[in-house]
Amino acid sequence: MKKVKRRAYSAMLIAGLLIVGTVIYLMRLVNDGEDWATFRANQSVYHNGVLNVGTIYDRNGKVLAHAGNGTYGYAEDWATRISSLHTVGDYPGHFGSGALSVFSPKLVNYSLLNGTYTHDGTGGSVTLSIDASLNAVAYGALAGRNGAVVVYNYETGEIICMVSAASFDPNGAPPDGVEGIYINRAIGSTYTPGSVFKIITLAAAIENISDLSTRSFYCSGSVVVVGRTVTCTGVHGSQTIEQAFANSCNCAFSEISVELGADTLYKYAENYGLLSSHDLDGMTTAAGEFEKAESGSSDLAWSGIGQYNNLVSPYAMMRLMGAIANNGDLYEPTILIESNGILGSSPSTTRLMKPATAKWIKEIMSYAVVNSYGTWRFPDLDLCAKTGTAEVGSGASHSWFTGFLKSGEPLAFAVIVEHGGSGLSAAGTIANTVLQEAIK
Repeated sequence: MKKVKRRAYSAMLIAGLLIVGTVIYLMRLVNDGEDWATFRANQSVYHNGVLNVGTIYDRNGKVLAHAGNGTYGYAEDWATRISSLHTVGDYPGHFGSGALSVFSPKLVNYSLLNGTYTHDGTGGSVTLSIDASLNAVAYGALAGRNGAVVVYNYETGEIICMVSAASFDPNGAPPDGVEGIYINRAIGSTYTPGSVFKIITLAAAIENISDLSTRSFYCSGSVVVVGRTVTCTGVHGSQTIEQAFANSCNCAFSEISVELGADTLYKYAENYGLLSSHDLDGMTTAAGEFEKAESGSSDLAWSGIGQYNNLVSPYAMMRLMGAIANNGDLYEPTILIESNGILGSSPSTTRLMKPATAKWIKEIMSYAVVNSYGTWRFPDLDLCAKTGTAEVGSGASHSWFTGFLKSGEPLAFAVIVEHGGSGLSAAGTIANTVLQEAIK
């Protein structure tokens, strides 16, 4: 009798362990099933470690990448393939921030009920917000120069253009000796900002210098700060803050920077997201830098001008432009419209800047276009913008142009051309070409 009881208890224990094990397995399946299904060893969706299912489309339904049955393809035309490469990525997985890598679970289209099975075996689909034809225009405008172009709708958050150069045709081999060819410069690189950083310094001045609207700033072509000379691009004489910004006057902004101090400048750069890494639907953006220089020093003066050891990403500048255009409210950028019939999540909104501050910056940036850059350069565009010519040691300066359309299409943008020289003539010309195409 005792032997029967022991056997019964043993059987119950085994049954209990099986139940517990099954429950644990089901919990793991719910929590980790997608990770298991998208593991590269899964031969039902990967072929020799390469994703073998799924299709990526642009916002207009153009195929950007597709895979199935051991075959891989990209867009039919060369211009789309090369201009959208960093956004789409490649099947071997060299681009960690590309859509093929970031959205691979959506392309696998795993579900708890069906696993990775799809009736036609082609997997899932992802629709990106980018316009492939606009990307091609932007890449063409870069004309073989390294740099980045990024444009988004600041009322919806949708990125409609994201281009990085140098690039290559994914149907062939990458060129030899090209540094950083796998980096998406639009989101994954940081650059010395030059005078586009004066937007940050201006915002800090608006909120911390009470007589800013009536103060006069004098420029004789240079100013000595603690025994070191800060040079300017010209001799501007007596100026208002609007004129100093339009002239991109280093003398005026060095005075403002020293008065504000490093802690204040750092706080504004940090609060406006220039120093943070951001999440773009799973794509991680590069964080910027702002080194606090000694109080009253020429290094501090240069930091507020956008030199010294400042670094920002084109993505972060575009994001800030969207907030200014939207009266201080930021719609976080997004690149995912839809996956497998499910719309991407609505962009989150943040009050990034005081509305009054955004309004004044908007007016001053518009003043710069009208009175310094020339509206004739940007026909049919109600543009607010800032140039940047960032000195980077040897070679020509990096060329920046960033801003937004005040009316018409709600677009904000940032353009960087590595060693492009003048911000207005190089990056400004590219911005105009892209925006003209975008408003058609």
